[in-house]
Amino acid sequence: MATIVGAIATSHTPTIGFAADRKLQNDPVWAPIFQAYEPIKAWLAERRPDVLFVIYNDHITSFFFDHYSAFTLGVDERYEPADEGGEPRALKPLVGRADLARHVGVSLMSEEFDMSFFRDKPLDHGCFSPLSMLADPEQPWPWSIVPLQVGVLQFPIPTAHRCFSLGKAIRRAIESFPEDIKVAIVATGGLSHQVHGERAGFNNPEWDQTFLDLFETDPDRLAAMTHAQYARLGGFEGSEVIMWLIMRGALAPKVKRLHRTYYLPSMTAIATAIYEDDLAEPETAPIFVDKQTEGLADLEGTYPFTLDRANKAYALNRFLRSLVDPKVRARFAAEPEAAMVDAGLSEHERRMVAARDWRALIQYGAIFFVLEKLAAVSGVPNIAVYAAMRGQSVEDFQKTRSAAMTYGVGR
Repeated sequence: MATIVGAIATSHTPTIGFAADRKLQNDPVWAPIFQAYEPIKAWLAERRPDVLFVIYNDHITSFFFDHYSAFTLGVDERYEPADEGGEPRALKPLVGRADLARHVGVSLMSEEFDMSFFRDKPLDHGCFSPLSMLADPEQPWPWSIVPLQVGVLQFPIPTAHRCFSLGKAIRRAIESFPEDIKVAIVATGGLSHQVHGERAGFNNPEWDQTFLDLFETDPDRLAAMTHAQYARLGGFEGSEVIMWLIMRGALAPKVKRLHRTYYLPSMTAIATAIYEDDLAEPETAPIFVDKQTEGLADLEGTYPFTLDRANKAYALNRFLRSLVDPKVRARFAAEPEAAMVDAGLSEHERRMVAARDWRALIQYGAIFFVLEKLAAVSGVPNIAVYAAMRGQSVEDFQKTRSAAMTYGVGR
C-alpha cells in the first residue's frame, strides 16, 4: 500500500520562481528564502518520496470562469510550465503519476466529493514556483506529481471545513492505493497578503504566526473559520491558505513539526514548513472498494466510461470531439488518414474510425457522444449506430422500437 511520509507547506509567489531562475541565492533580499528551502530539500533527499501530491490554485492561467470548479484533479502524465504572459519558464515538464491520480479520484467520488478532472493543461506558478526551489532545474525532476487545483478565486469557494475534510479523504485514498510507493503532501499558497483594491499591500505577521501555531496544534479551530474571517485577518488573497487545511487533513491529528520559517520581503508573507505524523502505532491502511460500480462488469454489452478508459482512449476521444470544429471536419473529409495521424491516433484506432466500426470503438474506450459527432460527419443517423451496436440491421432494430424514427445530431 502507498504510504504518506509527511507534508510540506510552502508559499507559491511567482517571485520565488523568478529568484530561482535568476540564481539570486546570494542576494540579501532573497537569501533567506533560499535558506528556508534547504531543510526541505534535505528532508526530501532523506525521505525519498516517489510522488508529491501538490495542492495549489491556478491564477487564471489554465483555468478560466467559463468552467470553474471547486476541486480539480490532474490525471495527466505530463505537465508543462504555463505561459503567464511573459513566456513559460525554462523548466522541464513535470511527470504526472496518472494511475495514482485516477485511483484518488475514484476514491474521493465514492466519498461524495464532487471532483473535476483535467488533462492537457499547463501548470502556473502556483505549482511550479515552489517546486523549482526543491530540485536542480538542470536535472530530471526526482519525483512525479499529482496536482490538485482548488478554485479559491471566484466565490462561492470551498469552506475551510470542506478542505479539511477533503484532506482526510485524500489520506484514505492514497493509503488504499495498492502499489508500495511513498507520497509527500505539498500545500501551497501565501500567508497574509492582498493584491487588489485600496487594501492592496495588507499583511498581518501576528496573524500569520497564530495561523501557523493553530495549524500545527488546533486545525479544527482553523477549519471552523469563515472566508470573511480569513480575509479580515490575512488579506483577501491570503484566504487561499484554506488549501493548507487539505494537507493538514491528510496528516494524523497530532503531528511533529520538523521545520518552520517565516519571511515578509514585500507583498506576500512567505512561509515554509515540514510536518510528519506523530503516531504511537502505525495505522492500518484501508482497502478501497468502489461499491458504486460493483456489478457493472456483469452487465452484458455495457462499457462504463471510467477514468481508466478515458485515459486509454484519450487521443481518440479528443479527435472525435474535435469534429465539432468546421476546419477539422473539412480536413478529415479531404485527408482522413493524415488528419488522424496528426491527431496522434494509433494504427488500430485509425482502422476502427475508417471502418466506422461503432461497436469496436465503444468497446475500445470511445464514449458514445463523440461517436455521434463522427456519425454526423459521416451522414449516418443515430439509429444506424444503435443497430450496429446490437449487430442488427436498421430495419430489425426499428422493429424493437415503439415508433420508427431516423435522426442524428448533425440533422
